[in-house]
Amino acid sequence: MFWKTSEPHGLPHNPFKSCVVPRPIGWISSISADGHINLAPYSFFNGLAGEPPLVMFSNNGSPQKAAKDTLRNVEATGEFVCNMATWDLRDKMNASSAPVDADTNEFEIAGLEMAPSELVKPPRVKDAPIHMECVYVDTMELPCETPGGRNVLVVGRVIGIHIKDAYMTDGMVDIERIRPLARMGYQDYTAVEKVFTLVRPEK
Repeated sequence: MFWKTSEPHGLPHNPFKSCVVPRPIGWISSISADGHINLAPYSFFNGLAGEPPLVMFSNNGSPQKAAKDTLRNVEATGEFVCNMATWDLRDKMNASSAPVDADTNEFEIAGLEMAPSELVKPPRVKDAPIHMECVYVDTMELPCETPGGRNVLVVGRVIGIHIKDAYMTDGMVDIERIRPLARMGYQDYTAVEKVFTLVRPEK
């Protein structure tokens, strides 16, 4: 099939998100200016650069909803943490995506224990195998075709990384042991269960 994305596709659901897969999940913890803790998963999330280490997440807001708590918190305080979501934490990650009031702590809803960060104020998901402590860099406004909506890309600089020793093997992160979650299209997810190596060709 082929369709112009500006025209109806004639399918039960838009397949776009199934065409860009798998997408890592940024499980973002943040704190509001008045101290309310927030935790939310973002499937439009990725690394942007290595030197310095930069990450991004995209906040898509419909006109029926105010800006998501994470966006407000990060822009107001300049800090957040990216927690790695895993197969073992899949149900708790999903529970933290519930649309609740800004003063509701998603850690409590999901039954997650918090751990203090080293360099930033937002707490970490204690059971997550990897955490990246970040400082806010910038927000980029993106095109949005939904009247009254807002799409933005938020960039953060990673200033500290926690990796649990149990998930290190021979000095390397053991991804097969971690089994990180990734988002597919529709309501589907996947987990990394197999890793293989390809050596880049030399000149």
